[in-house]
Amino acid sequence: MPIDLPSFSACDALVAVMVAVSVSDEAMRTSELLAIDRMVNHTPIFGTYDAGRVRAVAQTVFSLFEDEDGLDTLFGLIRKAVPERLFDTAYALACDVAAADGRLGEGEWQMLSEIREQLDIDRLHAAAIELSAVTRHRVL
Repeated sequence: MPIDLPSFSACDALVAVMVAVSVSDEAMRTSELLAIDRMVNHTPIFGTYDAGRVRAVAQTVFSLFEDEDGLDTLFGLIRKAVPERLFDTAYALACDVAAADGRLGEGEWQMLSEIREQLDIDRLHAAAIELSAVTRHRVL
């Protein structure tokens, strides 16, 4: 069960989604960590969030990834904490983290697919969100 977090707030759960995507390819890249930090500090949905909680949320995600049923537990916590009307926001944040380093590995695509399924994101909407994220993170 999660360490130091008996339950997730909605913002904790959004952070957990971003961290899950970042660790899904077994390497948290600096660009992904910076993207999470940037979104927590500058995205309106995190306006009243205590950014000091990011570390505890990340540790919980790491712990859950070590457990056989951890991914199911993580998605249960996320679905419980995030209002359904924000499921697409969670997916958009996840896509931004995945695209932050300029490449999407197989692990990240699999995690995004799992998030889409778990949060019941329409495939057409998901494609638009994915394209938008990739477009925002292109470099010359």
